[in-house]
Amino acid sequence: MTEVGVPAPTPTGIDAVDRVLDLVAGLAERPLEEHAGVLEEAHGELRRTLDNPPAAPAAPAAP
Repeated sequence: MTEVGVPAPTPTGIDAVDRVLDLVAGLAERPLEEHAGVLEEAHGELRRTLDNPPAAPAAPAAP
């Protein structure tokens, strides 16, 4: 079986989400036994982010 490379995740600009994407992107280097734990951690972090979304950036001040 030929392995296909997975491209690096595109940053979203939301730190918590970007950390999860990086975590999941690193699964290929981890032993299979660790995958479930990593995915559970990713799910938990995404759930916390959805439950407490980051504040939207402030709009620029009018001149």
